[in-house]
Amino acid sequence: MRQPNGYGSVYKLSGKRRKPWCVRITEGWDIDLQSGKVIQKRKVVGTYATQKEAMLALADYNRNPYDLNLDRMTFAELYDKWSDVHFPKVSDSNVKGYKASYRLCGKIEHMKVTDIKLDHLQMIVDESGKNTPTLKKLKILWGLMYDYAVMHEIVTQDKRDMVRYVDITQAGNPNSFNRKPFTKAQVKTVWKWKDSSPYIKVILIMIYTGVRIGELLDLKKENVNLEEKWFKVVQAKTEAGIRTVPIADKVLPFFQEWMDMNDCEYLISTPEGKHFTYRNYYDSYWSPMMEQMGMKHTPHETRHTCISLLSSEKVDERIIKKIVGHKGQGVTETVYTHFEIEELLDAINKI
Repeated sequence: MRQPNGYGSVYKLSGKRRKPWCVRITEGWDIDLQSGKVIQKRKVVGTYATQKEAMLALADYNRNPYDLNLDRMTFAELYDKWSDVHFPKVSDSNVKGYKASYRLCGKIEHMKVTDIKLDHLQMIVDESGKNTPTLKKLKILWGLMYDYAVMHEIVTQDKRDMVRYVDITQAGNPNSFNRKPFTKAQVKTVWKWKDSSPYIKVILIMIYTGVRIGELLDLKKENVNLEEKWFKVVQAKTEAGIRTVPIADKVLPFFQEWMDMNDCEYLISTPEGKHFTYRNYYDSYWSPMMEQMGMKHTPHETRHTCISLLSSEKVDERIIKKIVGHKGQGVTETVYTHFEIEELLDAINKI
């Protein structure tokens, strides 16, 4: 039987042994700084005469780990403990900013806090492709987390001090000028694959709405109006991002399919009917689907594709900004009249 992630495992050793059943747990994670690969660090708890004894030992270990102490705390666990205390004290916009910064830390989240070195933090910065303002926020997050860790004696002050030495002076998004929209041929390819998975249809929904992946994953069914062919983005990165988005006729059936998929309150959900996290969607669906179709794109490039398609159809820039939620004159009004929605629908149906 497959155990939950991080629970540990039981397996049988080869050969004739008095105690052939081995219990092994994950002690932590590390990163090969040359290859960038995440490496699992395992530890053997003990060996046992029967599988049942081994399973009981593993269960007992997880109830009361033999060496349970603060040295075992992972970066993810530290973030959870810190955020439980800090988030109630700050605004929703600040919480959203901290969460965005934490999403950059995927490679170190399973590492023990005590194992994380300056080189690990620097690697996160160097590989992020983010600009200076974003990386300043990341350093602020790390500083607050390590302040909490020092206060609770999880790490020493010298570990806290390493955050200040993280260099963000070489910051810059190397992909910002290299973001390439899907070509028309690639869009056709996605259409050809659409019946293979409802998650392929999610790609087409993004292409024909210009919606950000985070906005789509957080979209609740209550904010979708299929009869009038629009949905509302009620939370976004910017004020202009809060908007009413038209649903093109081409993808309206996909919205209907997802509305009827299950009882999840969110439009797009996991196969189990749960709310998606970005990392789960990207790792488990986006990346494999891109590989399957022979493409290399980020989810954000669907947004660029929508803008490109609208521009090629000579749609007025003011209308494009309203659809995708870019800053611009007249974009701050989020409650549109029937005439305005019809205008947006007419534009989106041109692509």
